[in-house]
Amino acid sequence: MSETSPVLLWLRRDLRLSDHPALCAAVQSGRPVIPVWILDEVAETHGACPKWRLGLGVGHMADLLAEQGSRLILRRGRALEVLRALVAETGAGAVYWSRVYDPDSIARDKGVKAGLKEDGIEAESFAGHLLFEPWSVETQTGGFYKVYTPFWKSVKGRDVPAALSAPSDIPAPGDWPASDTLDDWAMGAAMDRGAGIVRPHLHLGEAAAQTRLGTFMAHRVEDYREARNMVAEDGTSGLSENLTYGEISPRSCWHSGMRALHEGKAGAETFLKELVWREFAYHLVYHTPRIVSDNWREDWSAFPWNEDERLAEVKAWKQGRTGIPFVDAAQREMYVTGRMHNRARMIVASYLTKHLMCHWRIGMKWFEDCLIDWDAASNAMGWQWSAGSGPDATPYFRVFNPVTQQEKFDPDDAYVNRWIAEGRDDPHKDALAYFKAIPRRWSMAETDDYPEPVVGVSEGRKRALAAYEDRDF
Repeated sequence: MSETSPVLLWLRRDLRLSDHPALCAAVQSGRPVIPVWILDEVAETHGACPKWRLGLGVGHMADLLAEQGSRLILRRGRALEVLRALVAETGAGAVYWSRVYDPDSIARDKGVKAGLKEDGIEAESFAGHLLFEPWSVETQTGGFYKVYTPFWKSVKGRDVPAALSAPSDIPAPGDWPASDTLDDWAMGAAMDRGAGIVRPHLHLGEAAAQTRLGTFMAHRVEDYREARNMVAEDGTSGLSENLTYGEISPRSCWHSGMRALHEGKAGAETFLKELVWREFAYHLVYHTPRIVSDNWREDWSAFPWNEDERLAEVKAWKQGRTGIPFVDAAQREMYVTGRMHNRARMIVASYLTKHLMCHWRIGMKWFEDCLIDWDAASNAMGWQWSAGSGPDATPYFRVFNPVTQQEKFDPDDAYVNRWIAEGRDDPHKDALAYFKAIPRRWSMAETDDYPEPVVGVSEGRKRALAAYEDRDF
């Protein structure tokens, strides 16, 4: 490889310039850098909302690179085939990328690395998506952690390197390869009319993510421990959206949280613990990849969950028509904003898996289709935690009561009133927006009567507990 042969910087979920180890390594090589993003075999499988949001993030990254005098080359196809073609077109001698850790991405990346090295091309992967590489955190006996609290205690005192500055210059090649056009890919096609409703709720790109972090640390982290559970309040950071696409690095978030902690801001440690909960999810996905598709606790395999998504109860759950206001409000929030409050996610998941006795995979797939902050590891672990089949899970006999949960975390009904229109004389604009976002085939209108519960709170709890008693845990 000559000193002038370009480096292909294969971007994936690292759509930023700052604290980007792969980008910094490419620039420090002294060779021209050609940033590339591929709509590949993994990205093609994403659900409607994540795929659309990813496309918007890629477009924003292209603009960011253009401001730096660089470009983002877009291609579509299997990753190894596309990269080999680009190597042939550009004379590139190396491909650098940031690691991701879900099973599909790992399989893709192993194949890419092996294929490129077979061709005599330098292929290097870098950290950046996590604080701690999954294999670097071990128990005292050398295994991986299966419970969160010991994992947190193991990493909370670790040194986390400072975030890297964005390069001041990205060397460009003499000639740029041809690029596809993002609009031609229609990555938001499956969103249909929902895209226009969700779009104003996005915080797109690196600058927006940094502003979000700064605002949270300045004004909300102090009360985060309590406020994060109050569903009608703006008490969370909202950074899951940006962390998902790598528009901000976890190191930037960590060091900002540590500064707040040292300043005595009460909620800072809770924020740091939430960052590490994300780490824990990836730790488990890496060491036990079955968590994304099968029961993590294998003794749950025979549990008689319903797996038929055609059931009327499942349809009502997806449409926010269960007759349980807290559950329905949460589903509608997700359809309008692309996000769902974390406390609400627990209630929605518990109702599906316990009151309705439906398999967690049904819910996991629905979130995969509807969330702008969809993350393979967090989504899988969250659903299995709620269902009782996962690591460090909520006890199987704990069945959240959505009525008492609403009384505790939405005491003034502000959340429910914001998202449910039926039966209100003057519905909130966000409640009305739901009917503009949903598919027309659902045939729903704000003038409909609000439904009776498909499964009552007491009835569902009794049914779940009876099913649990019939199996040997």
